[in-house]
Amino acid sequence: MLSVKRDYEAYLDDMNSVTILLPKSAFQGEEKTFYLERNHRLETLEIVDAYPIEPFQKYVCKLCHSIEFGKTYYIQDEKGVKTDLQIGAVIRSKEFDDLFYYDRDDLGVSFNENSIVCKIWAPIATAVKIRLTNPSNFEVKEYPLTRENKGVWTINLEGRFENFYYTYLVCVNLIWRELVDPYAKAVSVNGEFGVIIDLTKTKVEKIKVPPLTQATDAIIYELHIRDFTIHPNSGIKCKGKYLGLAENDTKTKNGYTTGLTYLRELGVTHVELLPINDFAGVDEEQPNHSYNWGYNPLHYNAPEGSYALNPYDPYSRIIELKKMIQAFHRHGLKVIMDVVYNHVFIRESSHFEKLVPGYFFRHDQYGIPSNGSGVGNDIASERKMVRKFIVDSIRFWLEEYDVDGFRFDLMGLLDIETMNEVRKVISSRKKDAIILGEGWDMPTPLPYDRKAIIANSVKMMDIAFFNDHFRDTVKGSTFDLVEKGFSLGNVHKKSQMVESITGSISFNSQHRGLFQHPVQSINYVESHDNHTFWDKMTFCLDEEDEDTKRKRQRLATSIVLLSQGIPFLHSGQEFFRTKKGEGNSYNLPDCINQIDWSSREQFDEEIDYVKKLIHLRKLHGAFRFAKAELVKKHCTFLETNEGIMAYQLNNVLQFGPWSHLIIVHCNQKRSKRLSLTRNGDWQLICTPKVCSPEKPLYIIQEKLEVQDIGTYVLYQT
Repeated sequence: MLSVKRDYEAYLDDMNSVTILLPKSAFQGEEKTFYLERNHRLETLEIVDAYPIEPFQKYVCKLCHSIEFGKTYYIQDEKGVKTDLQIGAVIRSKEFDDLFYYDRDDLGVSFNENSIVCKIWAPIATAVKIRLTNPSNFEVKEYPLTRENKGVWTINLEGRFENFYYTYLVCVNLIWRELVDPYAKAVSVNGEFGVIIDLTKTKVEKIKVPPLTQATDAIIYELHIRDFTIHPNSGIKCKGKYLGLAENDTKTKNGYTTGLTYLRELGVTHVELLPINDFAGVDEEQPNHSYNWGYNPLHYNAPEGSYALNPYDPYSRIIELKKMIQAFHRHGLKVIMDVVYNHVFIRESSHFEKLVPGYFFRHDQYGIPSNGSGVGNDIASERKMVRKFIVDSIRFWLEEYDVDGFRFDLMGLLDIETMNEVRKVISSRKKDAIILGEGWDMPTPLPYDRKAIIANSVKMMDIAFFNDHFRDTVKGSTFDLVEKGFSLGNVHKKSQMVESITGSISFNSQHRGLFQHPVQSINYVESHDNHTFWDKMTFCLDEEDEDTKRKRQRLATSIVLLSQGIPFLHSGQEFFRTKKGEGNSYNLPDCINQIDWSSREQFDEEIDYVKKLIHLRKLHGAFRFAKAELVKKHCTFLETNEGIMAYQLNNVLQFGPWSHLIIVHCNQKRSKRLSLTRNGDWQLICTPKVCSPEKPLYIIQEKLEVQDIGTYVLYQT
């Protein structure tokens, strides 16, 4: 049943009142009386308000007694015309949230070899069925579920149901809707059905990676599974697949490392994967015919099938993803999962909306779905069962797939309490797991002081935020392509650079900062969003030659890797990745998005420079203080000419092999002399062309000749 013909509409909009909408065409100005039919008796409703609202006459009526959810009630007028009482805005009330909060951890399908137990939260449904499809003969059977406490419906079925497809049929407001279980752990090709599986058959040996002492020890490298493996010169056999990224010792035609081996050699600590949960935008039956980053979530607890060797086999994607994660662990790399809990692909057809219409999504004061995400819907994380779903899902990925952290897409659309609960659950299971997110303030009807945004970072001390202040200071505006940051030659960014280099803390009275501690700052100049660094330079530095542009990009990457905070690199950034000028490549073909492994061959010396910078960061703890107090104690800035940022890390022998460090970033070509603050020999270990942390290049006394665009690093023992 897809629709119901009604002469007028009646809604339960809070626990004690009913809203009735009578079409103007049926309203003749006469006095109205309305009744609630309960147990075959009519109860008169008190009309407490009445006014026109195009194209209706609206009545607000008071209930004498609350109704029982899970039953169908009818409203009748003085003429005997009836309509069903629909469950309306009451579902977004605190009373509803408190009444139906279910705190147990058994939603979804619990599998045994000879039986299954199925539970689904559907508090306003009047009936629920499960539809099972036998994969061997496609026989379909339906079984009714029983309503229990807190709006949970359940059924215990005897039999062997492994590999059966399943959906739920839920009747809400007299309309039956078919949906996939939001808690489904496995799905069919293209996510059309949930699939009942035995998760014990997907076990892959877990390999422990030594824990981080602090989050600033991390160096994050963001990649897309397909981008990183699909290029003809990747040397990877399973291109575009989970197992392709798990392949070892892959090389280009000329013998240069690629894939997982390349990442291990580069020296990063964490790989952040663009969405790997099941998403829309790619036909899993023909995965090479379309492309998508994956920010169109369909099923939050099942892996994406287009990355599997056999998307028709629900076990394939699970086992292969687990093998890929453990392949990273075997090489000492941790895995961060990009998660998109802030919105769904299409609200109207989502399984959440079919299950409890209006509950899982945020609405404005007029009842219109909000659109802070820009894709037509915002998940209402502040509601108890939405928060529970997010936390349950995070726990599942952490425990079942052994991931090491989560990157929250548009985290500013989520609420602070949810994010702190996520942090608490993660820390109780894997203390060094990293949580980071986009803390932008998006236009969604959630009070400002409850949003998980940068401005509220003090309320989320163990969560890191993408630092757009750092990005725009070093690179220039992401959205104004001609605006230049420090690394692109802007000499008017000195104050902003001080803040960026120190982790965007309150470094002194002139710098209020964004964060309490540098551990909350994700430092980056490039990510999957917007133009690559190289492509931005083609717009705003078109007069400069390519060699100069490469120097500028190397400078920007040096600033990312040597500043306080958590460094973040976009895949291919280290060898000047280009997307041919495209600023939004989320659904563009491989020729735009793929990592060009032939460029990796061309710029091997550039890659080696970045490797050495990473090694330098790891070598000395003074580059990665977790606490603001340590930055303030040990960091001082030097007086410099325009275009030069120079600072000293003093008395830091307890954190690494050297007592004093000087770091100089220069964005101009003309030669300058920088006076060194301490007498004695200084060992130069990094110039714009060479980085050599283990073997000093030469000794300098009194003055450093700054001759080119790039970074210089010196130390005293």
